[in-house]
Amino acid sequence: MSAVILYSVITLGVVAAGSAIILFVIASKFRVDEDPRIDEVAALLPGANCGGCGYPGCRGLAEALVKAADNGDISALMCPPGGMTTMAGISEFLGLKAGDMLPMIAVVRCGGSKEKAPTKFEYDGPSKCAISHSLFLGESGCPYGCIGMGDCVSVCKFNAIYIDQETGLPVVKDNCVACGACVKACPRRIIELRPVGQVENGNTNGKRVWVNCINKEKGAVAMKNCKAACIGCGKCAKACPSSAITLKDNLAYIDPMKCTVCGECIQVCPTGAIKATFKPEPKPKQEPASEPAA
Repeated sequence: MSAVILYSVITLGVVAAGSAIILFVIASKFRVDEDPRIDEVAALLPGANCGGCGYPGCRGLAEALVKAADNGDISALMCPPGGMTTMAGISEFLGLKAGDMLPMIAVVRCGGSKEKAPTKFEYDGPSKCAISHSLFLGESGCPYGCIGMGDCVSVCKFNAIYIDQETGLPVVKDNCVACGACVKACPRRIIELRPVGQVENGNTNGKRVWVNCINKEKGAVAMKNCKAACIGCGKCAKACPSSAITLKDNLAYIDPMKCTVCGECIQVCPTGAIKATFKPEPKPKQEPASEPAA
């Protein structure tokens, strides 16, 4: 009996030793040595892991930056929450120039407030925009308007967006870092990342203009559900001196890279669907032409 136990112990010991040797060989053969710079770059990033850079987290971006540095160019990679300050530190560490980054901010493109788009239907279901969107048009009847249940608020890691209880619409605060989480969370795609404002002497002036609607229905139908809807009349496009406004599918769109924030479009919009962060200067009144002397 003791011999059987002895042989069993010896057999198990040989199997264990053999397995250990095999695992050691495999580990040595397939070992991946990680570049120590990845940890250094990751430490320079804000650690928000918001995904605004297009990678699953800060470490993913750090790996991409180190890989890009080995290829001699990191200008295509950016960290929206960290901004140029963070990228400057990474640029100095890697010894390469970071790309220019235009400050961005999330913009809610819907003016369908409780006043402009009153409730026509009552929703009785889970308080999630994504679920509500899949079930019905919306309480105002607009199939494009904000549902207002706050999916965008719940995904924001920076407390930069909230639902205004008076209007029922999301409001983006100045501390928005343009990570894009709210853009992805909105099932109706009414949130867009746009430049914070025009850049003057290296700083943004905070002036931005946008069409506060994404409704592609014809004017009369759109206005039936929301008095602040874009009706696709084209007056803004005709008034724009910089050809920054295009009209497609009954909806106007302002290209922020072409817009000179002159405010001409705001003054001619019949429904007030064009919004801005500034008040445009009123046009001077034209004096009636005087009659020629007899």
